[in-house]
Amino acid sequence: MNKVTLEKLHYYELKEIIKGYCVSGLGKRLIDKLEPSNNIKVVNQRLNETSEGRRLLDASYNIPLDGIFNILPFIEKIEKGAILDVSDLTMISDFLRGCRKVKVFMKDKEGYAPTLSSYEQNISDLKYIEDEINLSVKGSVVDSNASKELKKIRRHIDICEGKIKEKLDKFLKNSENKEYIQEFFISKRNGKYTIPIKIAYKNQVRGSIIETSSKGTTVFMEPNVISKYTRDLDVLKSEESMEEYKILSTLTDMIFERIKDLKINIDVISEYDMIWAKAKYSKAINGIKPKLNDYGYVKIIKGEYPLINCSVPLDFEIGKNYRGLIITGPNAGGKTVVLKTIGLLTLAVQSGFHIRAEEGSECSVFKKIFVDIGDDQSVENALSTFSSHIKNLVEIIKESTKSTLLLFDEIGSGTEPNEGSAIAISILEELYHKGCITIATTHYGEIKNFSKEHPDFENAAMEFERESLEPLYKLSIGKIGASNALYISRKMGLYDSIIYRAREYMNNKNYNYKLIKGSKVIKNKNFQEKEEVYEYSVGDKVILLDNNQSAIVYKERDRLNNVTILFNNQFIEVNYKRIKLELKASELYPEGYDLNQLFIEFKERKLKKDIERGSKKALRKIRKTIKSFK
Repeated sequence: MNKVTLEKLHYYELKEIIKGYCVSGLGKRLIDKLEPSNNIKVVNQRLNETSEGRRLLDASYNIPLDGIFNILPFIEKIEKGAILDVSDLTMISDFLRGCRKVKVFMKDKEGYAPTLSSYEQNISDLKYIEDEINLSVKGSVVDSNASKELKKIRRHIDICEGKIKEKLDKFLKNSENKEYIQEFFISKRNGKYTIPIKIAYKNQVRGSIIETSSKGTTVFMEPNVISKYTRDLDVLKSEESMEEYKILSTLTDMIFERIKDLKINIDVISEYDMIWAKAKYSKAINGIKPKLNDYGYVKIIKGEYPLINCSVPLDFEIGKNYRGLIITGPNAGGKTVVLKTIGLLTLAVQSGFHIRAEEGSECSVFKKIFVDIGDDQSVENALSTFSSHIKNLVEIIKESTKSTLLLFDEIGSGTEPNEGSAIAISILEELYHKGCITIATTHYGEIKNFSKEHPDFENAAMEFERESLEPLYKLSIGKIGASNALYISRKMGLYDSIIYRAREYMNNKNYNYKLIKGSKVIKNKNFQEKEEVYEYSVGDKVILLDNNQSAIVYKERDRLNNVTILFNNQFIEVNYKRIKLELKASELYPEGYDLNQLFIEFKERKLKKDIERGSKKALRKIRKTIKSFK
């Protein structure tokens, strides 16, 4: 099944809900691997299994799956040649006991669940392995009764440890040692029996330092008086470990000899856990097993969307009198939910899940299901909304066959309506000739008309409460829905005159351009322009709109509407609309101020003043300049 379809229809979210009813990781693992089947026999078997589990639940029976664990990691360890430890063997023993309990439980349930009852015959009774593990393992250790040799070794260990404690007790009671001892007790450190000795006397006691206290005031010493027994104990401990390893190895080999049967047990228990989870989900939603066919007929009676509690029930039919359905209606009216409901219910049935609907409902098993729902436009791949839809539709057309369910949301949208409608209709025709079952939503009137005229297409509408403006989320097959835009606009207070013109434009596209002559906007614009014209004066500080920098007016506006300004020590002409007044000259300079000074450089102004007052230096400079031109 197409992965995009599964994601768009939220199939994985539905599986997560059903996984929550599993008892063990084995059932969850199987549901993770589960996908909708396109084989009607497989689908029927899956649904029958769920129905049988539901009958057991309704009769107050419960498969005894408690205590079942996922032992696959231990099987993998064995196959890699590893030896199982005590905790691993304990879990395998619990699993084998669980298998026996399930086998016994299902033996007499043929009347309720003939198929599920037959599966118990594949469970191997491995009680002898279970008993051997329980005999050899107690709690978290290998039991002494696991073998005669282990029992013998541990008896010698007890004797040896008794002699060590006896010697150490004598050491503690010896008055000669009293001065050296920090605490009068025997302490086991790093597997060695020790006496706490004051650090100042560590060289006075014959023995080995095993550990030093955290404060450094005490050393834990193994006195030499027990060294012989300590060596004997080390040998015995080594023999004990070897014997335990031999026992664990023997148990692991017993399991390995029946690993094929154990794997079958795992598979059967996994199936029971998954089927039981499906049955519990069915009971929770009061689900049903619908009738099945493989020729495209779908009839849903009061069907509900699996991911919404208390959703509006859907009555739906396709594949008998028509093979294409065009759904129309207002935005947020539930069109997309209808598509997702049909799609997810179909996927659920083909996975063996019961659906929330009434008896008499019927589903078709499709080879393929494709959807085009949502907007997949992307900055990264430069796809627009329309491009992403078309790209998806191209792939769908290539893959579609007569056993394909197609769900299209807003087909042809994202481009100019006339072109979008034409392309959508052409695509619908192509898919119809391929024999597909097609359900599409649209706002386009041309597509509605196509569906109305086509003998094998039907229209449907989402109902809408006209007074409250609330969608009812109810599908009515055989009706053509409207967007209700004009009705909603009137209810929201839009003028009747505007509504009337909009309806006229919808019918004949005869737009009323005469309204421009009497437009208040035009009059106001002309008036504002006259009011805002300003005659610039010399010395006005202005903003040059091209770069938002300041300049000074040098010459007023001429007959060509140009103003000369001083900008960056240059005189330039600009149209008066390209500048904006910042400050008037009258606001910048006092009355009688010589504005020409604004445009003459400082040196030129100084020279002029020097000449006027008869400066000899200025006169020499003028003579020198005149000579240079001769």
